[in-house]
Amino acid sequence: MSASPEPTSPISEKIVESSLGNRYSDKDEDNSVETIISSADGDEALKLVGKERTTQFTEEYNRRLRRKLDFVIPPLCAAVYFTQFLDKTSMNYASIMGLPVIGQNYNLVSMAFYLGFLFWEFPTVYISQKTRIAKYLGVNIVVWGTILMLHAVASSFGAFFVLRFLLGMCESCVAPILVIIISMFYKKDEQATRISWYIVMNGLTQIFGGFVAYGVSFDDGRHLAPYKIIFVLLGGLAIVVGIAVLIWMPDSPVLAQFLTTEERIAALERVRDDQGGTENKTLKMDQVKETLTDVRTWLIVLTTILTNIPNGALTSFSNIIIKGFGYSSRQTLVLSTPGGAVASAMVLFCGWYSDKKNERMTPIVIAIIPTIIGAAIMIGLNHSGNKGGLLFAIYLINTFGSSGSAVYSWNASNTAGHTKKSTLNALTMFTFAVGNIIGTEIFQPKDAPDYIPGKIAIMTLMTVQLFVCFLLRYINIRMNKKKAKLLEEEKARRGWTDEDVQKEREKHAFFGFDG
Repeated sequence: MSASPEPTSPISEKIVESSLGNRYSDKDEDNSVETIISSADGDEALKLVGKERTTQFTEEYNRRLRRKLDFVIPPLCAAVYFTQFLDKTSMNYASIMGLPVIGQNYNLVSMAFYLGFLFWEFPTVYISQKTRIAKYLGVNIVVWGTILMLHAVASSFGAFFVLRFLLGMCESCVAPILVIIISMFYKKDEQATRISWYIVMNGLTQIFGGFVAYGVSFDDGRHLAPYKIIFVLLGGLAIVVGIAVLIWMPDSPVLAQFLTTEERIAALERVRDDQGGTENKTLKMDQVKETLTDVRTWLIVLTTILTNIPNGALTSFSNIIIKGFGYSSRQTLVLSTPGGAVASAMVLFCGWYSDKKNERMTPIVIAIIPTIIGAAIMIGLNHSGNKGGLLFAIYLINTFGSSGSAVYSWNASNTAGHTKKSTLNALTMFTFAVGNIIGTEIFQPKDAPDYIPGKIAIMTLMTVQLFVCFLLRYINIRMNKKKAKLLEEEKARRGWTDEDVQKEREKHAFFGFDG
């Protein structure tokens, strides 16, 4: 190693830290500059492993540790996402099983969920940073399970509206918390795959929920109407999952009870180079400001809105659309399930591709092109009587859901520091709600059963989204090249080797970020 590097200036620290984007994501990603602060505000992780790497773990040890993590964290995340999506889409099943809310009132009740989501998104992110993050998640799941079961008691528009609003409030914490948990335990090139492992539940719930609803539809309703049974069953499942999260989900690597002390240190050292931070209760306004002044933040916001308008529409109306092709309610419940298989396959493929190629925007492009084609087919085959072609088209549309997985993995792997990550996640989920609110209104009762304006809207929005993805990718590539050049200049000026740069990265991995 060369002579010890001279004391670093704030500028050189920023260059060293920002070089991380080139190391892991030289295709289309970039990490933002973080501000170095005093150790008094450092991560909880800093207290355990210190500023510099003092312990080396073998590749085999790290592989065993990752397998151990994989047996606990992704399954729990998947269980949470599974029950969340089931609960969110419960109205979709109930809508063709005798739900006493129809027409425009159904649109408004569907919207109520996302209004609650929107209202509580920023407060819930703030509260989660001030509390034990996994415990907060578990409590929310138990509460929303109880709320969903109360749907079986409601009989009026007002009661359903209030319950859906409260359900949206409780579920607004899920995606931000799961992204943070994954980013605390996994390296950048592992995160997209792990996120896809729980996002895939969106598709699997369509299969599971469709067949459950089909079975329930045969109940004669003497004791409880079939749609009420759906609410009771899914609410009870949510409570069970919430209890499991309270018991087994770790709040951070530092507090992971299923790991030994040595394994906790190894878990932190595994992600040290990513400089993402772990647990810290301090909200840092400079990180919030940096997030809000980054143009890429607003492109992610735009991406989220564009891809979630179709989500809000199809989450509530896909079964109604399929029934409009000329099928009975029971046939519709079964015929809706293949769409879930298509969605699941695309999510897994995009997650694998994202980590394999170190790209985040390209998978979104791959996911939305079939959606554009599917929407075009549905418009073209309108009134054709070609049920098979129409079913194929609506199955194809389901691929767009993978874009959400890509956005979450982008947030996890391209955002260093817990406050910045939390802020970006909150903005993402806030605009997720905005997009879904708009989406609940694009399929208007007056356009039934064809809903041509809504289908045209989906095709148009996804086409615009293609250009947004390419723009964001272009900006990331330019920033990576610029920062690589700055880093080389700094290395030459100080006479640093790659090893010196690596030591600086390690020194600031948990020191400068609000974990």
